[in-house]
Amino acid sequence: MRQLAVYRNGILAGILTEENREKYLFKYDDNYLLSIENQSISLTLPKSTQVYTSEILFPFFYNMLSEGVNKKLQSITLKIDENDHFGLLSKTSQYDTIGAITLKPLN
Repeated sequence: MRQLAVYRNGILAGILTEENREKYLFKYDDNYLLSIENQSISLTLPKSTQVYTSEILFPFFYNMLSEGVNKKLQSITLKIDENDHFGLLSKTSQYDTIGAITLKPLN
C-alpha cells in the first residue's frame, strides 16, 4: 500500500491511497472538510466525508502525469516503470504542478 498526501494551495486536503494496482482510495482530511473556505479538489471529487474508490487511478490525478516523450524520459530518469502511474505521480507532483494541487509521499 502506498499513500500520498494531497494538498490544495499548501493546505492538506486529503489522502490518496493505492491499495494495489486495481484499488485506489481518496479521503478528504477531516480538518479540511470543516472549513467552508476550502474548495473541493475537483468537480469529480466533491467535498464529502465518504471515501472515494476506483479500480483505476482517479482521472483527476492521472491527468497530472506527463505524456509521451516526457513520460518516457521521467520513467527512465527516475527508474520507475512507465506503467506505474502512482509511482510517477509520487515523484513528479510534489512541487511544480499546474494548478493548486500538489502531492507528497507519506512516510
